[in-house]
Amino acid sequence: MDDRLSRKMLWLLGTCCFTSMATMRVCDSLLPSLQAQFGVSISSAAQTISSFALAYGLMQLFFGPLGDRFGKVLVVSLATLACTLGNVGAALAPGIHQLVAARVVSGAAAAGIVPLTMAWIGDTVPYDRRQEVLAKLLGATVFGMIAGQWLGALLAQTFSWRVSFALLASISLVAGSLVMVDRSTRSISKAGTNKGFGRRAAEVLLIPWARTVLLVTFFEGALAFSALSFIPSFLHSAFNTPMAEAGGIVALYGVGGLVYSRWARFLVQRLGESALARVGGACLALSYGALAFLDSWQIALPACALAGFGFYALHNTLQTHATQMAPSARGTAVSLFSCCLFFGQSLGVLGASWFIDRFSARPVFLTSGCGLFVLALAFSALVMKQSARFART
Repeated sequence: MDDRLSRKMLWLLGTCCFTSMATMRVCDSLLPSLQAQFGVSISSAAQTISSFALAYGLMQLFFGPLGDRFGKVLVVSLATLACTLGNVGAALAPGIHQLVAARVVSGAAAAGIVPLTMAWIGDTVPYDRRQEVLAKLLGATVFGMIAGQWLGALLAQTFSWRVSFALLASISLVAGSLVMVDRSTRSISKAGTNKGFGRRAAEVLLIPWARTVLLVTFFEGALAFSALSFIPSFLHSAFNTPMAEAGGIVALYGVGGLVYSRWARFLVQRLGESALARVGGACLALSYGALAFLDSWQIALPACALAGFGFYALHNTLQTHATQMAPSARGTAVSLFSCCLFFGQSLGVLGASWFIDRFSARPVFLTSGCGLFVLALAFSALVMKQSARFART
């Protein structure tokens, strides 16, 4: 494929991914506003996060085969447009139950954006350059995370939490339309074979390394997002930090991810995949350990930035393997990857919200940090074994 066309497509699809991630993370810093608006507990308000993640994970079973069949870019554009409907519904929701329902719609639609963009990169970029290009896509998703967490809180504090969803609806509409009307998009949206989902999923799940990557991804989602989702409300309740400022602090998680994306090529070449996973785990352990024993909100600034760097160092390594674990069914493989990630997130957020309602957030941060460190060490060892196996064949 022409390099100029690839870069143009990457920018367009990155805009859709920005929208998807902003929609995903916007409720992190809105939980206190939703509690006050609807008079509910934090676990009830957190259903706006877990319901999105659950719908996102379930719909991977649909979007992966659909992208393989009709073309990944076409499906991404339609999913982005559908995301508009969920955000409009959230902006107009009269109660918490209607808001949760709208978030289900948003999660179901957003499910077809980032994973299929990753799969498209897998189809068009050679493996030796893939982690570098995935890191560039990471920039768009991280900006989306920052926008969702910080601008969402700022708009809620200045105007209303409903304005956050209204703005996301507008961006979704524009981003989806840009991809849909672009002629080069349609020219590369190639249809695939007529294999059903069961056959495609079986192709992936019969591969031992694919099962390993998917299992590690499930635990990564459960541990990482169960902590991240409650940092803004923790800072607000523990230190009386205004939500706009708490959202801004947590947005440094995204800044850490951006730093990683800019250095990804150098780090991969210098350290290799297995060492990079270990570095990511160590950063996550240090950062969440600091949050667990926090006695001043200022410490959360470097802790959140370090957590973001560490998470993306580990997650980007997992993503790269996900794009290669089943090349003949790449869309389905990457969608199963995202399915596991967000099933893990949904269960992690539900469990953490139950615990925080009854106890506190500090043990959740400590558990997440320790668990992610052990997970990173295990995955690093497995990557080295997998590389040695390939070297012998």
